[in-house]
Amino acid sequence: MQQSLNPWITRPAEDATEAALDTHVPPAPVISAPLRGMVEPDAADRLSRRTMSGSPTLWITGAHGGAGESRIADLFDGARPTGHCWPVLQDGSTPRVLLVCRADMRGLTAAQSALTQWASSAAPKLDLLGLAVLADAPGKSPKALRDFAAIVGGGSPRLWTLPWVEAWRHGDTTTPPMGREYQRFITDVAALSTDTTPSTTH
Repeated sequence: MQQSLNPWITRPAEDATEAALDTHVPPAPVISAPLRGMVEPDAADRLSRRTMSGSPTLWITGAHGGAGESRIADLFDGARPTGHCWPVLQDGSTPRVLLVCRADMRGLTAAQSALTQWASSAAPKLDLLGLAVLADAPGKSPKALRDFAAIVGGGSPRLWTLPWVEAWRHGDTTTPPMGREYQRFITDVAALSTDTTPSTTH
């Protein structure tokens, strides 16, 4: 059985016919730490740094405006949005960060740039838990966007793809979404943010 390739860290084989015919190809490996030799993005495509005070257990960083970082921060006790910047803590400790974006082309491209910045060690020192991709509209995303989200997610330690929440359109921020995707996401991230072992520092 041919292993699925991660385009962030490997070159696809010229003949992909065998992989296309194999219906049981395992998921591509993800990047768990910054990579030696990864080229950082242009300065215009990088997230800026911001010095933060306080000691939240989790920092939520939106890859772009409207990414949903405040909505996601509301789901976790002790979480705080960063205002679309990498956090740099005043006390010198390593922040635990969850990157978030919308599932449209603009959002995914911004997330790809942010992950490239992290993978190239151009971001400040942080413990990146993963990437959460929030639906940008009701219903199923187009296949091209789902495929691109999978590629972008290959550059992150973990990937969560989250569906549309209609209540958020009407301003409801107090009730956690009840879908299984959100319940699994909340459980995963809560456990990661309180784990005493850093997962992906650089």
